[in-house]
Amino acid sequence: MRRRHRAACAALLMGAAALLPATAQQAQPRTLGLDDVLSASRDNPDVLLARQQLAAARADVLAADHAPAPLLTGKLSSIDLQNGIGNGGLGRKRIDSSLGIDWTWERGGKRRARTTAAERTADAASAELDDTQLQQRIAAGSAFFDLLGAQERIAEVQEIERSAAQLASTAERRVQAGDLPAQESARTAIEAQRSRVELRSAQLERDRAQLELTRLLGPAAAVRGLAARPDWPALALPAQDADLAALVDQRADVRAARERAAAAEASLAAAEAQRSADVTWGVSIDRYPGTSNRLLEVRATVPLNWGYRFEGEIGRAQAQYAQAQDQLDKARHEANVELQRLREEALANAQRLQRFEEDILTRSRQVADSAELAYRKGAMSLTDLLDARRTLRATQLDAIAARVDHAKAALAWRLRTQPQASP
Repeated sequence: MRRRHRAACAALLMGAAALLPATAQQAQPRTLGLDDVLSASRDNPDVLLARQQLAAARADVLAADHAPAPLLTGKLSSIDLQNGIGNGGLGRKRIDSSLGIDWTWERGGKRRARTTAAERTADAASAELDDTQLQQRIAAGSAFFDLLGAQERIAEVQEIERSAAQLASTAERRVQAGDLPAQESARTAIEAQRSRVELRSAQLERDRAQLELTRLLGPAAAVRGLAARPDWPALALPAQDADLAALVDQRADVRAARERAAAAEASLAAAEAQRSADVTWGVSIDRYPGTSNRLLEVRATVPLNWGYRFEGEIGRAQAQYAQAQDQLDKARHEANVELQRLREEALANAQRLQRFEEDILTRSRQVADSAELAYRKGAMSLTDLLDARRTLRATQLDAIAARVDHAKAALAWRLRTQPQASP
C-alpha cells in the first residue's frame, strides 16, 4: 500500500511539473503595439453595446414600415332566447352567422412619416456607433501611451536607483576609510532609499495603466501583465490650414445629431398626420337559415375627432423637433471647439517635446556628467552632485511626460481629422 501511495504521489508530481511550463507561458505578459490596441478597441464592450442599439434601431424600421394588419371577424347573432333556435344541426338553427374582414386605411402619410422617422433614427444609431468606435480608439490609444510612459519611467527610475545605490555604497566605503564624514554617507543612503520608493511608485503606476488598458480592450485582452511596444509617433506639428468647418460636418457625433433632428422632423409630420382620420373598411358574408344563406354586409368606420385635433401630440412633437435642432447646434459648436482645442494641444505638446529633445535633455545630461566628474576629482561637494542628479532625474521624467502628452494629443488629432485612418 505504501509503495502504491508513493507511486501515485510521484505520478501526480510529474503531471504537475509537466503543466508548469504551459502555465508559466500563459502568465507571461502580452506585448501589444499601437495598431494592435486600436484594432482591439473596435470590439470592446461599449462598441458591442452600440452595435446592438443599431440592430434594434434597424428592427424598428421593419416594425414601422407596414400597413395595419386586417382583422378577421366571426360572429353569431340573433339568437332567440325566448322562442328557441329551432331543431336540427347548427346549419339549420335560426342563428345569424357571419364571417367578415376589416382593414384600416391609413391616411395623411402616417406610414411614410413613421418609417422615415425610424430610418433616420437608425442612421443616427449608425453614426453613434462610428463615434463610439472613434472615442474608444482614442481612449485605448491614450491608455496605451500611459502604459508605455509608465514602462519608460520604470526604466529611468531603475537606472536612478542603481546609480544612487552605487553612490551610497561608495560613500560607505569612504566613511570606513576615513575619507568622508558619516553625515555625507547617511545622505547618500537616504537618496538610495528614496529612489527605491520612487521605483515602487512607478511600478504601481504601470500596474494601473495595465488595468486601464485591459478595461478598455475588454475581456478578450484580460491577460496578466500587458506590455506596450515602443510605438511613439514621429515628432510633427499639426497642419494649421485644416478646414474645421468641413471636419465638423464630417464628424460622427454631428452626423448623429443631424439624423436625430431629421427623425424628429419626421415624427412631427407623423403627429400632424393624425388629423387625417383613418377609415376602416369591412365586408362580411352573413347566413340566416330560413331567410337566406348569402347576405352581404359592407361597412366603413371613421373616428369623429370632435373637440380635439391632436394638439397635445403635435405640440410635443414640435418641442422635440426644436430640442433636436438645439442639440444639433450644440453638437456643431462643441465639435468646433474640441477640434480647435485638439489642434492647439497637438501643437503645444509637439513644441514642448521638441524643446526637451533638442535642448533641455542634452544640457541636463551635460550638467550631470560634469558634476559626476567634478565630484570624483573632489572639486564639487556632495550637495551639488545630488542637486545635479535630481535635476537630471526630474528632466528625464518630465521628458517622458512630454512624450506621452505629445503622443496622446497627436493621436487624438489624427483620429478626429482622419477617422477612417487604419487600423
